[in-house]
Amino acid sequence: MKTKDLLFGGITILCFLPFFVSESVYNGYTECNASHPYIMAFFKFAILATLGEVIGLRIKNGVYNEPGFGILPRAVVWGFLGMWIAIAMKTFSSGVPYLIQSFGIDGVVDAMKHDISMEKVVGAFFISVMMNTTFGPVFMTLHKITDTQILRYGGKLNALAKPLPMGELLSSLNWKVQWGFVFKKTIPFFWIPAHTITFLLPGQYQVLFAAFLGVALGVFLSIAAVMSRKK
Repeated sequence: MKTKDLLFGGITILCFLPFFVSESVYNGYTECNASHPYIMAFFKFAILATLGEVIGLRIKNGVYNEPGFGILPRAVVWGFLGMWIAIAMKTFSSGVPYLIQSFGIDGVVDAMKHDISMEKVVGAFFISVMMNTTFGPVFMTLHKITDTQILRYGGKLNALAKPLPMGELLSSLNWKVQWGFVFKKTIPFFWIPAHTITFLLPGQYQVLFAAFLGVALGVFLSIAAVMSRKK
């Protein structure tokens, strides 16, 4: 581990430490989270998911930033995607338990409001499956499109104001990697289990935990990028 890695890790720990050692800071966070859940989702994903991409860049290219990478536009995109994710999580966690009960599996709706039980595990699993097999691929593809757009404009913030040539961007994606790795491997073997755990958590922690999973996403993106180069 190099000095820059120790420095990066130390700064990251110092940034998050107040939330663990200061009761007033933590209470302020929980109050804001309860009052403004989607605005808070913006900042959670803007910070944590971008952090994951920075770590992914370190794994891929050996640096935490480079010309054209565009940390700021990536953070803005992740913020809006985070709001979208928070809305999707609310939608699926509210609707899927009723869907499960329509198939004759009783008690799931009520179980999702209480402590862990077998019914709650079943509910969390199916919420995760439904979200990751419908919303997940669309989200991942859109993120890849915005990522490509940012790179096309040299990582500048004005990339976000440029029209998205969807046909061109979609055709430029490496669909062998997108399907063979991002969809086919990360969804069943990581995202479905990880989001099952997410939906077992109390509601106020679910979006935060999902944002922390953005760190893992950054690692997956770096692996996918390396694989794309080899295809």
